[in-house]
Amino acid sequence: MSQPPLLIATNILPRISRRDYPDHRLVDAALTRLRSTGTNLYYTHQNISEFWNVATRPVNRNGFGLSVADVELETRAIEREMILLPDSAAVYQEWRRLVFAHSVSVVQVHDARLAAAIKVHAVSLLLTLNPDDFRRHGHVIPIHPRQLSQEGVAGASAKAAPRPNTCHRATRI
Repeated sequence: MSQPPLLIATNILPRISRRDYPDHRLVDAALTRLRSTGTNLYYTHQNISEFWNVATRPVNRNGFGLSVADVELETRAIEREMILLPDSAAVYQEWRRLVFAHSVSVVQVHDARLAAAIKVHAVSLLLTLNPDDFRRHGHVIPIHPRQLSQEGVAGASAKAAPRPNTCHRATRI
């Protein structure tokens, strides 16, 4: 049986590459389970650029302090293990619609960009450590890695099924 595709949220990536990072073991176990079920794992350009930012940022500024060469190696590993969802005009238009429709501001604009990619590419599932950040986007099914260890992909996605979008604000692009 084919598993539904799943986008990896940016907050998952540091936990893959840094064994000393909080939640590394939880994320590693979830990704191992997803791979064993044949789930296609996706990432976006935004995931990589945000990961690159934190990985190259100095430690004293809440980063990893890695060299560009080290981050390049980490990025290549992500690219080998996952599939890129390309940016497009459609992703941009959907992002614009979402940020206006949901009055998105500040750091949540990044989450809305992932939600836009999910909608345009018909992925629907998102592995994230912060499921509540995506609940406003009714088409996104956010799954915490802990859910996968308990229920697997089918069980986690059924329990986390999106609620109907209750936003009624008119949008114009």
